[in-house]
Amino acid sequence: MSISEAATSEAAETTLVTLSDIEAAAERISDLVLRTPIIQLPHPQRPDEVLHCKAESLQPTSAFKLRGAYNTIAQVLDHAREHGIVAQSSGNHARAVAWLAHRLNLRAVIVMPDAAPLPKIEAVRALGAEVEIVPSALRDVRAHELVAQHGYVHVPPYDDPRIIAGQGTVGLEIMQQLPHVDTVLVPISGGGLISGIATAVKALNPGTRVIGVEPELAADAAQSFREGRRITWEQELTYRTVADGLRTPALGVHPWEHVKRYVDDVITVTEEQILAAMRHLTLAGRLVVEPSGAVATAAWMHDLVPSGNTQNDGGTTAAVVSGGSVDPALLAKVLQQAG
Repeated sequence: MSISEAATSEAAETTLVTLSDIEAAAERISDLVLRTPIIQLPHPQRPDEVLHCKAESLQPTSAFKLRGAYNTIAQVLDHAREHGIVAQSSGNHARAVAWLAHRLNLRAVIVMPDAAPLPKIEAVRALGAEVEIVPSALRDVRAHELVAQHGYVHVPPYDDPRIIAGQGTVGLEIMQQLPHVDTVLVPISGGGLISGIATAVKALNPGTRVIGVEPELAADAAQSFREGRRITWEQELTYRTVADGLRTPALGVHPWEHVKRYVDDVITVTEEQILAAMRHLTLAGRLVVEPSGAVATAAWMHDLVPSGNTQNDGGTTAAVVSGGSVDPALLAKVLQQAG
């Protein structure tokens, strides 16, 4: 399915996020967002080779989403206090918005799809947010209806420059922690995370490659990248993957413009590779990781990252471990499987 005329019109008005925007976001969110560590993960077959894992799973809400959500809310805080906030999400963005609402004493309404994992829904409710469950296809529509009906501040999951700038602080930290990194692997779905990271990385070291990784069963971004146009997959296709945080059927309009400008490649991994990476990250990296958070590691583990000539020395590879909100039953099952 090709890009719509409406999306084309929106793209024409898109302004790219800058390094200055990301640096401002880093200062804005520093009081509540953790500067996450980088954990060295040995390769399962070649222990002398290590992957530098940016452990966003250790954020207070178990995922990177806290960064973009806080950067957005902080800029409209007075209006949010008066009217409340609304967000749509299958889990990690929902939890981040609910956590921030609890900390900042805001009313929060979260629209979640009926396919969202129950532990993620329960985590949002435990933080005091109101949860409205809708069919997956109506998630975005319902959030906009609530904005129109009640005047809530909308905190979108990925398609917003403020979100992109907030997520870009991950890239800023990676470049401060690993200034000579050769390749950065990033999970990709709606595109907010990779857009911000790629913007920061390319501004600070244009020779560093930024590569997106997504499931084969939800490979709309890979197809978009190959064809040079923003592609939408049907939800019944993207919802096949176990990586529930990567089921978005298309890149956002704003992220797509950044991906075209800054991202070097988009590659895919199988369901089996994702689960193997989850297991290895838990046992060898001491990180509890959800499937969506393991895709970048999966690409490295299974030697799927394309080789390339860069300006950097050392060949250091980093991967963003984007989240750790995993269903305990799934984690137990994965850990019991043979290596």
